[in-house]
Amino acid sequence: MSKLNVDQKTIKDLFQDKRADFLIPDYQRPYAWGENECQTLWDDIFAFAIPDEGSTEFDSNSEYFLGPIVTFKNDDAKMEVIDGQQRLTTLMLLLRAFYAKFGHMQDKASIATKQNIEQCIWKTDEFGEPDISALKIDSEVATDKDKREFLEILRTGSVNSAQKSQYAMNYRFFENCVEEFSAKYPTYFPYLPTRIMNNCILLPIEAESQDTALRIFSTLNDRGMPLSDSDIFKAQFYKYFADCGKKDIFISQWKELEELVESIFHPANGTPMDELFTRYMYYVRAKLGIKSSTTEALRKFYEKNSYALLKKEETFLDLITLAHFWEDVMNQDKDRFSFRILRCLFVLNYAPNGMWTYIVSVYFMQNKDADGLLEEEKFYQFLNKIIGFIWSYAVISPGVNALRTPMYAEMVNIVNDKPVTFAEFKFESEKIRNMFSNATFSNFRPITKSILAWWAFQDEEQELFPIETVLEIEHIYARNRYDRDQSLTDVKNIEALGNKALLEKRINIRAADYRFEDKIKYYQGFKGKEGTKNHELRYLSETLTDFTEKDIKHRTEMIVDSFLDYLKAYGLLKPEEK
Repeated sequence: MSKLNVDQKTIKDLFQDKRADFLIPDYQRPYAWGENECQTLWDDIFAFAIPDEGSTEFDSNSEYFLGPIVTFKNDDAKMEVIDGQQRLTTLMLLLRAFYAKFGHMQDKASIATKQNIEQCIWKTDEFGEPDISALKIDSEVATDKDKREFLEILRTGSVNSAQKSQYAMNYRFFENCVEEFSAKYPTYFPYLPTRIMNNCILLPIEAESQDTALRIFSTLNDRGMPLSDSDIFKAQFYKYFADCGKKDIFISQWKELEELVESIFHPANGTPMDELFTRYMYYVRAKLGIKSSTTEALRKFYEKNSYALLKKEETFLDLITLAHFWEDVMNQDKDRFSFRILRCLFVLNYAPNGMWTYIVSVYFMQNKDADGLLEEEKFYQFLNKIIGFIWSYAVISPGVNALRTPMYAEMVNIVNDKPVTFAEFKFESEKIRNMFSNATFSNFRPITKSILAWWAFQDEEQELFPIETVLEIEHIYARNRYDRDQSLTDVKNIEALGNKALLEKRINIRAADYRFEDKIKYYQGFKGKEGTKNHELRYLSETLTDFTEKDIKHRTEMIVDSFLDYLKAYGLLKPEEK
């Protein structure tokens, strides 16, 4: 079990501790507190420390809790800050503003308070004398171009009008607060900083390792955004590029990559950058020949051999290349992809799980040419094969876990330039047919939308929907229609695949509860409103006057038969016994 040192301390006790040597590490995000947060902090501690304006009355046993500070002692014996960066930095700026105001004040209380602040901000010798060149806090935040300004403010206690960093603005804010307080209550000016140091409480939590500290932070922090795996990876890249003399280039490229990835990935869990690292991880796993269905946690994978993979420029360039590929996928780039490839990629966006993004990433990284392009016919065959396989698995073995074993094996085949065949996992035609017959394709099952997307694009005349189009499941024979006239012999046909299609949300809302004869006008367009781009629905609206139970059954059979033909065409069915 991990050991923790937890003991609440006053600001004075924590900051003046001889061991206090705080480091805001390179993987942290830049300082982000603004004037609103500083105003709240000032108002809160002022109301606590000076409860009765115009009086020095104060309960010396009272306490004001400021929050936790989560750290661990790194290899250089510094207290690496995992949580509490914002308040720790801000408190340092506040104390420095007080210290600057004391100037040459010589009264006993001012001298004592000034000395206490000195011992909070600077390291001291054995006689308690501060070393102005040795701060008790340092920052290595890779993407914070203003960190040196923060340290300089602590050293000098001054800022100029040209300095626009968050540190400078917040320091000026505290300077103004301190100045106003000093002017209004000059006789008890030392009381406020003294009470802040003696009675404002922090909860320092010292973990034995970075992993433990990060877990604690994730548990405690339910407001801010916890450090992601990619923040840790960024630090490793930063160290590598700094050693190569390319620090500034890396910081610029990382910011550009981060902005790009945030515009294209919207994962349910983790950050967009984590998603990029995950997709690349599967390529590396395949190159290592890993077929195991047990997938390591992202950081555990990359931290092997002291993050050796992240100490290569090639890895960073690969990540950039992979991100641009997915950018073109999401933008439906017609210069990179043919129309038939874009159709397949659109269908895959409706996959029942995200496994397709991993195997497509592996395929791209292995097969791209010098210009980052893929051979058209081979890519088309590959996409159709994984569509058929993933869709079938989702019907017979719902959930992504069962899919891992065949998919991971094929990823290894891809990087070894072997064809994707799923040779050991082909399907029995009758089993697939029976599963389709017995399965319930409710709107809540992801595979329902997947099948309908696949079916829509079996129509050669189906145009490409913009990727941002919101498509919903339409009941062609409306559910409310059955409630009114009970015209079906089997109510299950309401939820049959043959009764469902994908329809734009804007039309689905209007057409939801109407008879087929009423739906026709919405499918085709009505009162200046554009009709659906679903070619099949337009065709049905032009050729039928009603959509009955017979039509549902016939269309269901068509979908299932076509899907089996599709599996056969791409070599995913076992040979039938004669």
